[in-house]
Amino acid sequence: MSFGRPPSINVGFKTSPPDRGSFPLDHDGECKEQMMQYMACLRKNSSESTPCRVMSKQYLDCRMTKGLMERDEWRNLGLANLEGDSAEPTRTSS
Repeated sequence: MSFGRPPSINVGFKTSPPDRGSFPLDHDGECKEQMMQYMACLRKNSSESTPCRVMSKQYLDCRMTKGLMERDEWRNLGLANLEGDSAEPTRTSS
């Protein structure tokens, strides 16, 4: 028994990662250029993301290509059918 805290509530409690939104940080700055372009676009447009969708797609494509996030279809990420872009994420040969 411990004083000042509730009894063990972790017994039988199993954590699980979120379905989306949890991915490795870019510690080596592999996609820093794309991230900086996207952030500059957001600043220029008063944090309005709509004009920056192409840059957002480029940043996410970089992360998928470098293995910093799981590959997904653009339509699942809300970035399908952007003018001038391909329909699928860039694939790298392994």
